[in-house]
Amino acid sequence: MFFLLFLPMYLFTLLGNLLVMAAVWSERSLHTPMHLLLCALSTSEVLYTFAVIPRVLADLLSTGRSISFRACASQRFSFTPGFTHSFLLTVMGYDRYVAICHPLRYNVLMSPRGCACLVVWSWAGGLVVGLVVTSSIFHLPFGGLNEVHHFFCHVPPLMKLACGNNVPGVALGVGLVCSMVLLGCFLLILLSYAFIVAAILRIPSAEGRHKAFSTCASHLTVVVVHYSFASVIYVKLTGLHSQQGNILIDITYTILTPFLSPIIFSLRNKELKNAMKKTFLSKLYLSSI
Repeated sequence: MFFLLFLPMYLFTLLGNLLVMAAVWSERSLHTPMHLLLCALSTSEVLYTFAVIPRVLADLLSTGRSISFRACASQRFSFTPGFTHSFLLTVMGYDRYVAICHPLRYNVLMSPRGCACLVVWSWAGGLVVGLVVTSSIFHLPFGGLNEVHHFFCHVPPLMKLACGNNVPGVALGVGLVCSMVLLGCFLLILLSYAFIVAAILRIPSAEGRHKAFSTCASHLTVVVVHYSFASVIYVKLTGLHSQQGNILIDITYTILTPFLSPIIFSLRNKELKNAMKKTFLSKLYLSSI
């Protein structure tokens, strides 16, 4: 039942994000900082879902659900585009801030070179955080039954299997790193939107305010969905430590959020939606020929 539910969602996630990437690269009118950042965001979603969901689908149909130590470490590190995802959402918030609060300086502050640097730094930051988290966990000794009570090699169930006197310190350090990255990105996005709201309120016409806010609606929706689940995962509150509850939240964050992201961005962006339709129809035409 879960396989039949997750497989169409994963295929739609791949199709939607690949269409976004193809549309942005094929349409010259979409070669803007906002759409290039969206393309980078789609790339991170494809990579971190590919690191987890295919293995989940295979395990749902398999009786021997075992994974080697190295494969588990590789899967944990391959999930690092999830950290990149948070950095890219922060950069997209900065892009909207510059577009609304400093429109005359937009081409200078968000030049192609500057946008590329922000994307590179986002990926570099995600890789560094992922390397620190993965190396900290897998340098610990593991013992006992070595059963990961989860659908992928996630931090909390792995820490429960670790042994030694260093486990509490490592668990605290990993939790602080993840929480600081998550909270720091979220606070920067809040700061960007505080300036954006102040600028929108100064626009005299209601039509102008609506037009300015509509350019931020899709990004703001994805931010709310992304951080509402990510905050529960990495900033655990008291009473939210049940195994079933944590797995349900992680499934929602890993499968549902990437599934909704291309839908939200394409529905709120007419240019992108038209380009995706054009790209999809052209691919169908070429395949039929």
